[in-house]
Amino acid sequence: MAGLTLAFMGTPDFSVPILDALVGAGHRVVCVYTQPPRPAGRGHQLQPSPVHRRAEALGIPVRHPKSLRVAEAQAEFAALGLDGAVVAAYGLILPQPVLDAPRLGCINVHASLLPRWRGAAPIQRAIQAGDTVSGVTIMRMEAGLDTGPMLLKGEVPIGPRTGAQALHDALSEEGARLIVAALDGIAAGRLVAEPQPEEGVTYAAKLAKEEGRLDFALDAATLDRQVRAFTPWPGCWFEAATGERLKVLAAEPVPGRGEPGTLLPGGLTVACGEGALRLLTVQRPGKAPVDGAAFLRGFPLAPGARIVA
Repeated sequence: MAGLTLAFMGTPDFSVPILDALVGAGHRVVCVYTQPPRPAGRGHQLQPSPVHRRAEALGIPVRHPKSLRVAEAQAEFAALGLDGAVVAAYGLILPQPVLDAPRLGCINVHASLLPRWRGAAPIQRAIQAGDTVSGVTIMRMEAGLDTGPMLLKGEVPIGPRTGAQALHDALSEEGARLIVAALDGIAAGRLVAEPQPEEGVTYAAKLAKEEGRLDFALDAATLDRQVRAFTPWPGCWFEAATGERLKVLAAEPVPGRGEPGTLLPGGLTVACGEGALRLLTVQRPGKAPVDGAAFLRGFPLAPGARIVA
């Protein structure tokens, strides 16, 4: 079957394997849409998005409008004469004229098993909530927030130690596999979109930096999920008794009992409201990450000492 004429719309690392899969499957990706370059790094130089860089390496023209709500941008999109548009973590709202322009519509690669975790941060919210399974849904886009009818789904397990980065990578790979299968099915007329069920809807709110603060009055299992969900971003931290803000890059729940925020025997282990959290990797301001034992060598604290401010 001849490849389709497509636009690809995506921005972060998550989207890159999906773009590669479309090209590898023989589809004609005639244009890539992505977020405009943003300041990054110490010099705050404008940096193109991961998708922008990959598209240039593939020789695909790139557009990065600040909005698709203006008539000129919509006319430019329509003029591409697309069979379809594939959208994966693009970051801009697609107005109705854009949704209607491709012959087969706009197809979204969403990192959850819809209708659970509609919205901006499905990967992190699934881990934070203690879900044991996530996945990818391929859906036709409509004006609502991730409300469109579903074409294909694929499950990805969330293990007891799965972190956001590992789940991100697994879902990206699954999305790349599913979108190729979905486009084949759509083009052949084999796939029929099914409406999302009305029950089981949840929303994955955008992440905020303040959500990374660890409250040791909570139970250790909750804090463990918080660290796994919010690493690498927005990151988890607490105010130490030394007056420093310590980042926690890795941790695990362990048995233990004590006043929340105090040090327990067994490495850098902090008592929680229920159980204890062993801090496996921490980082002081301006320093490299170290393991718990290395941290304690610089701060010889006895069990029972308060480590949290």
